[in-house]
Amino acid sequence: MVKKTLIAATAISLSAMALSACGSDSGGDDSASDSGKLTMGFAQVGAESGWRTANTTSIQDSAKDAGIDLKFSDAQQKQENQIKAIRSYIQQKVDVIAFSPVVETGWDAVLEEAKRAGIPVILTDRSVDSEDTSLYKTFLGSDFVEEGKKAGQWLVDNAADADVDGDGDINVVQLEGTTGSAPAIDRGEGFADTIAADPKIEVTASQTGDFTRDGGKQVMESFLQSEDGIDVVFAHNDDMGLGAIEAIEAAGLVPGKDIKIITVDAVHDGMQALADGKINFIVECSPLLGPQLMDLAKKVVAGEDVPERVVTEETTFTQEQAVEALPDRQY
Repeated sequence: MVKKTLIAATAISLSAMALSACGSDSGGDDSASDSGKLTMGFAQVGAESGWRTANTTSIQDSAKDAGIDLKFSDAQQKQENQIKAIRSYIQQKVDVIAFSPVVETGWDAVLEEAKRAGIPVILTDRSVDSEDTSLYKTFLGSDFVEEGKKAGQWLVDNAADADVDGDGDINVVQLEGTTGSAPAIDRGEGFADTIAADPKIEVTASQTGDFTRDGGKQVMESFLQSEDGIDVVFAHNDDMGLGAIEAIEAAGLVPGKDIKIITVDAVHDGMQALADGKINFIVECSPLLGPQLMDLAKKVVAGEDVPERVVTEETTFTQEQAVEALPDRQY
């Protein structure tokens, strides 16, 4: 169903500097900056979800606060666009490159180019699958395997309630993230490993919804037509879970009751659906990585040692906890 990998570590705080405006990776001189400020090239996955939008905002705002000149690109979920952006940053001679890889594999060549140019690379949110760990300085993000385990453990602990039709079996359909991406691979692995503790729980169908709401809706519509006795949906992010809710309601069923729903992220729309009882459990994956990223960037450019893995601290939410947390939710 899925394979392996990933990442964890510690947390780091923001050190602030003066102000600076965000830049763009389109155009400009061969040199990254004439102002003496640190220049970062950041290649984002895209804008496929509420989580990703919050992540982009955090990075852009934190760069301004830290006095870092940010050159930003949106890859529109295409690896070739990210590789092109990274090569552009190398040609512009930025001080540091950061990116959230669309998929895990296929990065060695362009990262070797950055290494030869003497430009340090920071991975954010997602890892790469490479035997040469010298190609990047550190990885900042969540432990996706652990997120999958948390989702699976909730299902194991609540198996009696999840057996909606009372037939003794718990049939799960899985809405996977982008094929080949670290969170899709690792969340699926962590979930599968954990639910193996209960032989009544079985993933009967699994398909990518590409981390989008429309994708989640379309895949769930297909599952409702092809799969009998669906008890649980495990969606690799909130947006796909929200799309599944639309499909379930259109089929005349009640999400959260007729079909239990587990998701990952805890963005505002997902938390609202949890508070409303349409989602049953959410595993948090924080997108607010900007302050930690800017701090790491300053340290690697200064030649300081940084941890190979830096993990964000995250929690989980039930309906009652979502109701309590929503008024102060930042994303």
